[in-house]
Amino acid sequence: MPMLTLDDLGVVRGVDVDGDAVLVTITPTYSGCPAIEEMRADLRSSLSDAGFGRVEVRTVFSPAWSTDWISDDGRRKLAEAGIAPPGRAAPRTTGPVPLTLTPPTAAVRCPHCGAPATDELSRFGPTACTALRRCPSCREPFEHMKEI
Repeated sequence: MPMLTLDDLGVVRGVDVDGDAVLVTITPTYSGCPAIEEMRADLRSSLSDAGFGRVEVRTVFSPAWSTDWISDDGRRKLAEAGIAPPGRAAPRTTGPVPLTLTPPTAAVRCPHCGAPATDELSRFGPTACTALRRCPSCREPFEHMKEI
């Protein structure tokens, strides 16, 4: 999602600077994220270009990333790009993950006209983290970033 920075997305968990050395800790959106190597390479390149002599990017998987980590600015940027931002995720519990076979019931607001209720066309969009929806008011299709 090119409109978001890694910080907007909540992927950057920490930055430690010691002279010309920097350590960036990131948590990918999920453990099999195909963009993780690109994220690491972009961080290394940008920080090297900014004058850091030693750049280390550390990946941590715990706690697991959540859409709750997306910044308010990131949510605004998603909506401006025509992608409905996720709502707040349910609190995480320990133990087995409950299996739900029905789609979530939360209403998704249209990012184009602001209508409060939209229709789900497909539970999966171009990526596993998005769903395809359409607004019955303005009839525009759009992606919705699902709550994780």
